[in-house]
Amino acid sequence: MKAIVYSEPGASSVLSLTERGVADPGPGEVRVRITVSGVNPTDWKARAGGVPFPEVVPNQDGAGVVDAVGEGVEGLQPGDRVWVFLAAHGRPTGTAQEYAVLPAGRVVPLPDGVGFDVGASIGVPAMTAHRALTVHEFGPSRLSPGALAGRTVLVQGGAGAVGHAAIQLAAWAGADVIATVSSDAKAALARAAGARHIVRYPDGSEADRIREIAPDGVDHIVEVSPAQNAELDVEVIANHGSVAYYADNGGGEFTAPVRPSFAKNVRWQGVLIYTVGEQAQQAAAEDITAALGDGALPVGEDAGLPLTWFPLEETAAAHDAVENGATGKVLIRVAD
Repeated sequence: MKAIVYSEPGASSVLSLTERGVADPGPGEVRVRITVSGVNPTDWKARAGGVPFPEVVPNQDGAGVVDAVGEGVEGLQPGDRVWVFLAAHGRPTGTAQEYAVLPAGRVVPLPDGVGFDVGASIGVPAMTAHRALTVHEFGPSRLSPGALAGRTVLVQGGAGAVGHAAIQLAAWAGADVIATVSSDAKAALARAAGARHIVRYPDGSEADRIREIAPDGVDHIVEVSPAQNAELDVEVIANHGSVAYYADNGGGEFTAPVRPSFAKNVRWQGVLIYTVGEQAQQAAAEDITAALGDGALPVGEDAGLPLTWFPLEETAAAHDAVENGATGKVLIRVAD
């Protein structure tokens, strides 16, 4: 089979196309014939930062068809259409290859009618968004239609992959969604994803605009840039609100106004889906699959998430596109 591999850290040039044998699934494992591989920022960062195994196949997310199942696997069988997550977390074998062997718990049935492009686009972004929306002290720990009814969600950076998923999931769960964006084009994407209100930045009246929309404050903030937005977040958040931050865009350190934060009982919650634990990962996978079944997570420009495609042999270019800030989702077509 064809696979993309690297054996040393560095720029995308360390990635190469090779031929490998097809591995058999062991007990509790599933082999998936990958159709589409999704690329996330953590994929190129992992490649650039180190190599924990002699050879690594990159990319955490993907979608395809179950090809074989190992001993003890229940609920999955050959021929099932599936989406997969965290394929290369703690393992040397991701989705940038024609066949991937994964723990069965990271392989999830794809509802009928949902395309492989959608399945490969969720994974890390949607699971991160799910976690960000379920850490409120008095909020739901699971998402479903109506779970966020009566709540206001602020998504900072609504045109990114996580921001897009957060808008979609929050809207599906019944929240009133405000998204911040930096351009008219990104405003159109956030609105297409389901944001009811759009606020442009940078703008000195950004806090005033948000307070006009949510005079009692916003309940949940999904934050991509705490270094830039912490003061604003505290200004517009409601009492007992949560700020779930999942990235360090704009700087690796942040400060927040102390007294206003504790006066409002603000919860600052870091989110990293890789280390959040299996219980939270499985809850996210189940709720996301339910949202997929309801048609709540479409992709493509009309749905607010433009797709950029690369063939498998151009995985290096796909990594570069993500590193250079491509808007939307970057996908690799592994098979027809």
